Amino acid sequence: MDFRGYSNVDLRRKALEKELRVKLSHIGNYSFDAKLASTKNCENMIGAVQIPLGVAGPLKLKSGELPVRNYYIPLATTEGALVASVNRGCKAICESNGANVYSYRVGATRGPVFYTGNLKNERKLYKWVKVNEDKIKKIAEKTSKHLKFKKLKFAGLGNYAFIRFSFDTGDAMGMNMATIAAQAITELIEKETGIKSLSLAGNYDVDKKASWMNFINHRGIKAWAEVVLSEKILKEILKIDSEKLFDVWLAKCMIGSAMSGSLGFNAHFANVIAAFYIATGQDPAHVVEGSLGITTMKVMPDKSLYTSVYLPSLMLGIIGGGTGLSTQKEAINLLKLDKKRSVLELAEVVAGSVLAGEISLLSSLAENSLVKAHKKFGRGENL
Repeated sequence: MDFRGYSNVDLRRKALEKELRVKLSHIGNYSFDAKLASTKNCENMIGAVQIPLGVAGPLKLKSGELPVRNYYIPLATTEGALVASVNRGCKAICESNGANVYSYRVGATRGPVFYTGNLKNERKLYKWVKVNEDKIKKIAEKTSKHLKFKKLKFAGLGNYAFIRFSFDTGDAMGMNMATIAAQAITELIEKETGIKSLSLAGNYDVDKKASWMNFINHRGIKAWAEVVLSEKILKEILKIDSEKLFDVWLAKCMIGSAMSGSLGFNAHFANVIAAFYIATGQDPAHVVEGSLGITTMKVMPDKSLYTSVYLPSLMLGIIGGGTGLSTQKEAINLLKLDKKRSVLELAEVVAGSVLAGEISLLSSLAENSLVKAHKKFGRGENL
């Protein structure tokens, strides 16, 4: 879209919103081919549930791998104030010359559990797996031309053995590919060792559950984002100063999370990730893994504030699952991802969006405007 006729960021965003409404208006109540969706997305389908779709941005990101870019973030939510909050965080980041982002592909995992009967057989299985890793790689990659075997992790406990396989699944989130590959590997192990698998998924994956395993060893894609907010931006956009914002972050994200035994040391990663995942057709159940992560802050000598987020377990893709449904496909297209590293870029956009959400919510808590914002945007009250 050509924005040359608009004088500022707010007008550009409004113009984009107008374009999106026109673009999506033809979709109507059913934003997908119902016949197709009923064969690959939902069984016993009786209709569709609508969720409002908003847009936040522009969000300026610098990845080091691509030119500096502005993104408009699709967010599907029924929580009033969320899109407005992320939008405010995006503005603060843009006015700070953008956020630095980085991502790394860890791989989709599948982890079968085997019954060994005794420690002797457990050691037998371990030795076979370590000696035959090349054979495992070969059999796994035969299952799909888009899948690459990355690594495995073995853990024995009494008469049980757990093996966590990691795969590069290309542009797809990849759980179906990982499951099919793990099945082929399991059949090979059973044939060669005589040790049987009890379950193809033994929770050592760890799939769709919050766990320290995924926090420490990571899953899918891990991503980072950082920005330095000047004293001027903190005051004018976020209505707060660095020391007060730091104090709230420390008390809430660090000490409060430790006191509660939380696996996520952050303000609300899940809020932004859920809205982004639903908008772009990701599996919403993987939000539980996306909620893992840490927000950090540090007051700099000039009273600016360094802020960063770390997301160790993002399961997402641009093909497969719900990404092919019409509205979700349009939402992904809105991001205009680079074809050569589209999924990594998608993860970086998530990280940048989460950073925006953290900045805005923590600022709102620090200036005690959370209730006011929710009354205005969540209840439609004019204050």
